Amino acid sequence: MSKQETYVRKPEWLKTKINTNKSYKGLKKLMRENRLNTVCEEARCPNIHECWSERQTATFMILGDTCTRGCRFCAVKTGLPNELDWGEPKRVADSVKVMGLKHVVVTAVARDDLKDGGAAVFAETVRAIRKENPGCSIEILPSDMKGDYESLHTLMDSKPDIFNHNIETVRRLTKKVRAIARYERSLELLKRVKEIAPTTPTKSSIMVGLGETKEEIIEAMDDLLAHNVDIITIGQYLQPTKKHLNVERYYHPDEFEELKEIALQKGFKHCESGPLVRSSYHADEQVSAASKQNRIKYMQGVEQQEGKQVF
Repeated sequence: MSKQETYVRKPEWLKTKINTNKSYKGLKKLMRENRLNTVCEEARCPNIHECWSERQTATFMILGDTCTRGCRFCAVKTGLPNELDWGEPKRVADSVKVMGLKHVVVTAVARDDLKDGGAAVFAETVRAIRKENPGCSIEILPSDMKGDYESLHTLMDSKPDIFNHNIETVRRLTKKVRAIARYERSLELLKRVKEIAPTTPTKSSIMVGLGETKEEIIEAMDDLLAHNVDIITIGQYLQPTKKHLNVERYYHPDEFEELKEIALQKGFKHCESGPLVRSSYHADEQVSAASKQNRIKYMQGVEQQEGKQVF
């Protein structure tokens, strides 16, 4: 059997329950009526029925449904993107209000065709959500914008509650798994966010099952911590279609629990780790603790600086 034909049977613990209740159907109808895209649907998230049925959180995907990159793990379609839709931020904000969300995640397709990578629309979406939903916390999950830090400032000026950018895999496999994105550039982006907004929690995610070693996962944890990342999520890679990368192996839930313990012992403020964990999974539970710890740490630093100036 050739490498392309190699098939690893999906284990029992990866089976999910389909729950198309009234809440789920209502949310799906709302998305279609408002011409909105969600990464929950486009990326075929295995938790969509759980999150949408309970309306825990939803991840809106802005800037269209067509990505300019062709990452070999991702189900989002690739091609020439549509024109910018400046009515989209308002529609997202209105939908968040109708849904009654307390936490919302805003992500986007990569728009390398735009000078700012779509940062202006991203920022406008955050501001629109804040205006219509003042009690709602907002998490943003942008691309690396090809390292354009002026665009990063545009994003951070909208004052999101949490900044999320995924390294996706370990250093060695980045070129194989991701298109255009670079491991070091993603780390630098996360570091710069903390320089701009020291108290804003930063977050990143890694998939396992692509051929990485345990040592490489731990190295990725250390790299993220060295760049002041607060939260990490670890989940199993699932092959969306036959055209995408094969699953090299499935990790057992006990292995995910071990990785979580390692991450917390190393100093991450929060870690979600499990076979079906995705970047936005239980996102609403991750913000408050990390934000509080960051504020305390920042104030301690300020007091130390003031103390040095006095003496």
